[in-house]
Amino acid sequence: MLYYQPFPLTMAQGRGARLRDIDGHEYLDCVGEFSAGLYGHDEPEILGAIREVLNRGLVLAAPTDLEARMAALLQQRFPSLERLRFCNSGTEANLFAIATAIAVTGRRKVMVFRHAYHGGVLVFGDASLPMNVPHDFVMADYNDAEGARRIIEEQGGELAAVIVEPILGAGGNIPGAPGFLKALREATQRTGTILIFDEVKTSRCGPGGVQQLMGIRPDLTTMGKYVGGGLPCGVFGGRADLMDRFDPARPDALKHAGTFNNNVCTLAAGLAGLSRVFTPERAADFFSRSEDFRLSMNREFRERNLPMQCVGLGSMFSLHFTADPVNAPADIPAHSRLLGQLFHMHSLLKGVLVCARGDLFLSLPMTDADLQKVREVMLDFAASYPDVLTAG
Repeated sequence: MLYYQPFPLTMAQGRGARLRDIDGHEYLDCVGEFSAGLYGHDEPEILGAIREVLNRGLVLAAPTDLEARMAALLQQRFPSLERLRFCNSGTEANLFAIATAIAVTGRRKVMVFRHAYHGGVLVFGDASLPMNVPHDFVMADYNDAEGARRIIEEQGGELAAVIVEPILGAGGNIPGAPGFLKALREATQRTGTILIFDEVKTSRCGPGGVQQLMGIRPDLTTMGKYVGGGLPCGVFGGRADLMDRFDPARPDALKHAGTFNNNVCTLAAGLAGLSRVFTPERAADFFSRSEDFRLSMNREFRERNLPMQCVGLGSMFSLHFTADPVNAPADIPAHSRLLGQLFHMHSLLKGVLVCARGDLFLSLPMTDADLQKVREVMLDFAASYPDVLTAG
C-alpha cells in the first residue's frame, strides 16, 4: 500500500502534521498512516505517557490497570462494547471477531462486500487473493440494500457473520447509506447472523464512530489504527453474551492469546490520547470541521464546473475525478484512478503527501492554513491539467 512508481519516498522525521524525507524535503502529511496518524507525529500527551510507562517496565506478564482503564473509556464512547478484548492490529481484531461469530453460531459462511479491506489477509478486490484466510466467503455489493438483504435471507442458517465497513475505505472511502446499513442490521437480526462493524478507521468519525452517527448497534465492533495513540493496537468486542465465551472459568471457553495484547506502551498511549487529547468534545469538533472542509471543496468543484469530488466522511475521504454520484466502486470511472496517480505526483511536488490511490486523512495538528494548502493543491491540479480533466 505504501509502494508507488518509480519508488516510494523514504521519510526521516515527523513533527506535528508534517514529514521530512531523507533528502530534506518537507510535506504536509495527508496520508496519516491510513487514519492511524490521527494525533500527528509528536503529540506531547502521548509521548509523555509512553515515557512515563517505560520507567515502570515493559513486559509485566500479568494484567495491568491500563487495560481496565482503557476498556472503560472505550465502553463510554462505544456502548455496544459491552465486553472487549485487546489485540495487536485491526487485522487481528477482524480475524478474532469473525472467528468468534463462527464459534458461537456454529455456522461457517461469512458475508463480505466487494472491494472491502478488513486487513492484510482479508482483501476483497476484483480477484481473490491467495493470501486471504480460507473462510467460506459470500460476496455482496456495497450499498445494495436489497441485494444484501436477499443474500442474508437466502443463506439463512448457514451465515455466521456479516462484516462491513461503515465507510468502504479501500473501495474509495464510500460512505454506507443509512438505508443500506440499517437493512444489514434488520436482516441479520431476523436470521441470527452476527453483524460486525469494522470501525478500525471509521471510529474516528465523531465521539462514537459511525455506529453512533447512524444510530445502529452492531453485535461486534472492531477497532485499531489511531486507538493505540500511534502504536500497534486492535480491539474487538460487543454483546456480553458473545464475548463472555472468552471467560476462562467456563468449561466451553474460547481461547484468545497474544504475547503483546496488553502491551503497556500501546495502552498508555491510547489512554492518554482518548482521555486527554481526542476527548468526545474534541472528536465532535474535529469531525464537524473536517466535514465542513470536505463539503466546501465539493461546492467549489461544482461552482467551477470541475469533474472532481471528495467522497467520504469527516476527516477521511478520497478525491475522485467525476461529477456523477459515487455510491459504489463501480461508479468510479477507470480514468479517475489514472488521474488519481497524476494528482498524487502533482501533490508531492507541491509539498503535500497524499495516498497513492487518492485517499486523504486529516489529522488533529492540522491548522486552517494547512487545509488551505490542501485546497490550493487540488485547485492547482485542476488548473494545470484542464484538458486531461475534461477529456476523462
